[in-house]
Amino acid sequence: LKPFWSGRGLRGTPVLCFGTSPQAAPMAPKKAPAKAAVEKKVDPATGKPCTFEELAETYKGKYKKAAVKAYWDDECTEVKSKAKAKAKAEPKAKAKAEAEPAGKVRTGKDGGAGVLGKLKSYKGCVIAEYIWLDAHQVPRSKTKVLTARPTKVSDLPVWNYDGSSTEQAEGSNSEINIKPRALFDDPFRGYPHVMVLTDCYNAWDDAPAIGNTRAACAEIHEKYKKLDAWYGIEQEYTLMKPGKVGVPPKVPFGFNADGSEPAAQGPYYCGAGFNLAIGRPVADEHLIKCLEAGIKITGVNAEVMPGQWEYQIGPCRGVEIGDHMAMARYIMYRVTESHNVVVSFSPKPADGDWNGAGCHTNFSVTPMRKEGGYEVIKKVCDAFGKVAAEHIAEYGEGNDKRLTGKHETCSINQFKYGVADRGASIRIPRSAEKDGKGYMEDRRPAANCDPYRVAARVIKTAGECLADEAKEEAKEEAKAD
Repeated sequence: LKPFWSGRGLRGTPVLCFGTSPQAAPMAPKKAPAKAAVEKKVDPATGKPCTFEELAETYKGKYKKAAVKAYWDDECTEVKSKAKAKAKAEPKAKAKAEAEPAGKVRTGKDGGAGVLGKLKSYKGCVIAEYIWLDAHQVPRSKTKVLTARPTKVSDLPVWNYDGSSTEQAEGSNSEINIKPRALFDDPFRGYPHVMVLTDCYNAWDDAPAIGNTRAACAEIHEKYKKLDAWYGIEQEYTLMKPGKVGVPPKVPFGFNADGSEPAAQGPYYCGAGFNLAIGRPVADEHLIKCLEAGIKITGVNAEVMPGQWEYQIGPCRGVEIGDHMAMARYIMYRVTESHNVVVSFSPKPADGDWNGAGCHTNFSVTPMRKEGGYEVIKKVCDAFGKVAAEHIAEYGEGNDKRLTGKHETCSINQFKYGVADRGASIRIPRSAEKDGKGYMEDRRPAANCDPYRVAARVIKTAGECLADEAKEEAKEEAKAD
């Protein structure tokens, strides 16, 4: 027998007993934890209940998991049992709809008509303004409703329009596709709406449509991508008094009410005050709208002729300069709609002793921005002089009326470059000479130039020049060896 403690007796005295130790009472076997019920919700696009995992699998490859989760949380409805639950839910749903009339905005890839057709309400949809350039490089646009707010260009669908109405196709075969290339916030409608810059392709053969110069610009910048071309363009424009509908206006906004000319140029450039800074509300609103959109705009100023202004776009890299220039022009057209003025990008909007309007193009590549870059700038300027006529052909229509050798221009029939010379074809900034590196400014492009064509011509000449120089250096090294 083995002793064991059985506890304490009266008055707390310990009691020692002998015998077999009592066994503990057998415990009931543990039950396996109840398996948690898998939550199911109804997908409004299909009307069928599913788990989150099933929903994620359904939309795999179409939407990011975060977007699917937001859709699950915000749009999918719980599976209710029987009529009692339905009766209880209806007042809540009604109250929620009244409290949130605008709906919740989804983000990600557009679902297209297939999703729109199954939605009960379009309150959470997003407006996208699709913008393209017609045969004459004038911005056109139309509006599309999306199922979600795009966060990147690949979220956007390809769309199309009637090219016979923009001089880009025949009426018997008129469909032109527009492919999204750049995404901006919409400064007119506000969040969550967007603006989409596109370029145009024939629907029948997918070739770049008439007026699509972006494709060639992108191609040549890809060829010379190691040079990392940077651009900054100074867009001059002139505000004009409205004339007959559809007819280019003739009288600058800064001219007198009777159409007579104002006092001579002099006080208007960067001026301030009534009858001097004419059109400032337009320039200021344009600047703000561009910044809200996400356009790389870096400044504005009043120009030499009354009612003439300038804004600067860049620095931009490669084909991006054309994208941001096109969007800035589109926004300018939109802004003038509410100011009772017409914007003109004519290189010579008023005859006589008045400045024209240009698109001075500041340019550099990596070798120019490095030590010793000043010598590279001069070599590229020399290369530009050898193909001056080819450059002029890409720099805008009617430029001969502007490039006269007067009003801070070099004659269209002459080519020269110099440091700080605003009467030269190309101006090299004083800072580039001082620092031994920097950039160059081609002052020849007209206000109505196509920035894609300008950038393509500039990088072509610079790229060929520097490639030839590299070949010559290689030959010299080979001879030395």
